[in-house]
Amino acid sequence: MIEAGEDVKFIARRLIILASEDIGNASPNGLVLANAGFEAVNKIGMPEARIILSQVTTYLASQPKSNASYTAINDALAEVKNSGDSLEVPLHLRNAPTKLMKDLSYGKGYKYSHDYDNNFTQQQFLPDLIKDKQFYKPTENGQEKTLKERLQNFWKGKKKY
Repeated sequence: MIEAGEDVKFIARRLIILASEDIGNASPNGLVLANAGFEAVNKIGMPEARIILSQVTTYLASQPKSNASYTAINDALAEVKNSGDSLEVPLHLRNAPTKLMKDLSYGKGYKYSHDYDNNFTQQQFLPDLIKDKQFYKPTENGQEKTLKERLQNFWKGKKKY
């Protein structure tokens, strides 16, 4: 791409997308490095930008891969599109700044996660129509395995990770 005259900023942007779309939470530092690479390429320019692109590319190519976040956002957006306006925020998650809202049970039964061990408590976050849906399905790859174990521990018996 460099030899063919492709804009180095375009290549750097594609590396940022690669870091998020194909590596994701298996190696979240890939996104940080790819973004830093873009900034460096933007500041340095050619011919030295080729070195930065090489470093970022070889790092990303060497990392464990996961597209679970990419799949999750696509599935969530498809669900919203399919469900239309029928998806309502659960009442307990709604802010109640007025008396009327309080009378309508907005915020009633909300559990403030920071009041619980590990700053987490099980409660329904999705609308009733899709309350059992799970969009993010972490893999066993890289650091995402740790996220998966953490989520399994938090959602014992509620979600399948």
